[in-house]
Amino acid sequence: MEIEKIRSLSDNELAQAQRDEMDQLFRLKFQMKMGQTESLKKIQGLRRGVARLKTIARERSLGINEHIASAASGSKSEAKAEGKTAVKTAAKKSKAKSKAKSKAKPANKKAAASSKKKSGKKSGKR
Repeated sequence: MEIEKIRSLSDNELAQAQRDEMDQLFRLKFQMKMGQTESLKKIQGLRRGVARLKTIARERSLGINEHIASAASGSKSEAKAEGKTAVKTAAKKSKAKSKAKSKAKPANKKAAASSKKKSGKKSGKR
C-alpha cells in the first residue's frame, strides 16, 4: 500500500489493514515452513507493509505528523512550522532520556566493580 493511501485511512481502517496484513504474513510463513511456497519477496513486502502501518499508527498516537493532515486542509507554512516543533520536542525528550541513562550507568558500573572486587578477595582467601 502506498503511504498516501495509508495516511488517508481512519484509525479503525488502519487497524483492520494491519490485522489483514499480519494474517497474510502468518499464512505465508506457515506455507513456507510446510514447503508449499518459496515466496520470500512477498514475505518481505508484507513485513514492510506491516511496519508502515504500525509506524503510521504510532505517529498518530504520539501526535507526530499532524502537519500532514493540516497541510491538506490549511496553509503549508503553518504545517511545516508545526511539524518542525514536534520534531524538535521529540529530539529534546530523547536527549533528556539519554542523559538520564548515562548518569545512571557509571554508578551501576562502580557498584558492580566493587562487588566483584569484594567477592574476588573472599574467594582468594580460601
